[in-house]
Amino acid sequence: MAKKVLISSDSTCDLSPELVKKYNISITPLAIHFGDECRYDGVTAVPDDIYKYYEDTGRLPTTAAINPGEYVDYFSKIKTDDCEIVHFCISSQMSSTYANCSIAAQELGDIYPIDSENLSTGIGLLVLYACDLASEGYSAKEIADKVNAMRPKVNTSFIIDKLLYLWKGGRCSGVAALGANVLKLKPCIEVKHGKMEVGKKYRGKYGDVLEEYTLNRIAAFPNVRKNRIFITHTRTDPENVARVRKILEEKTPFEEILETTAGCSVSAHCGPNTLGILFIEE
Repeated sequence: MAKKVLISSDSTCDLSPELVKKYNISITPLAIHFGDECRYDGVTAVPDDIYKYYEDTGRLPTTAAINPGEYVDYFSKIKTDDCEIVHFCISSQMSSTYANCSIAAQELGDIYPIDSENLSTGIGLLVLYACDLASEGYSAKEIADKVNAMRPKVNTSFIIDKLLYLWKGGRCSGVAALGANVLKLKPCIEVKHGKMEVGKKYRGKYGDVLEEYTLNRIAAFPNVRKNRIFITHTRTDPENVARVRKILEEKTPFEEILETTAGCSVSAHCGPNTLGILFIEE
């Protein structure tokens, strides 16, 4: 008898509680360190905690990878003898979670770790694709193989309003952050080959930039899978989110336009007022 397949992910996939429940996805949270205090993404820490901590201290919380022992404990709690697990990790270029997960998987067996080579709902798109495959009766190995083949087609990008958090986190120089601020530049951050890169630099009011960015992404990538697209953001004005949604609704007939709020990992690195549209290309 074929074993049932459980789809699992680290909290960095940024899927909403509603989607996690709908697709029966198991989530393991990353640790977020607020100085000496350790909290857990989406469990005992939410993005507003990060912003408040920075406002109060001038320092950013730090994220920590799940270690092999924690993965063994996690998988042991959710795994049964008649079950296989496909588990998704943030890009191995950004964290050691995938390497640590692989150690635990070798110890326990019947676990297929996926290096998403992505972050946020770039991972989430692959997670939901895996859920679709599981519902069609594919085995865990077949799902892992198909996901790995689909992985290069995930298109992830974000517009960042201000580079303050990237600068504080050591991901850009103070000179670059100051220059972008003076020139009122809004950089597009793209994920390519598992790493974050700076793409086009926009200039102007944030809402206008988001509109231009959305139109540019639709024009640049016409062969988008129409089943779903994500609008993922960190504490962004609802009017700006609505502007992006309206463009997507008018320009492309998506079956689902899913809106999610990014979790602690993206929020700690990019700060508030970050928004991206994420999709899979054909």
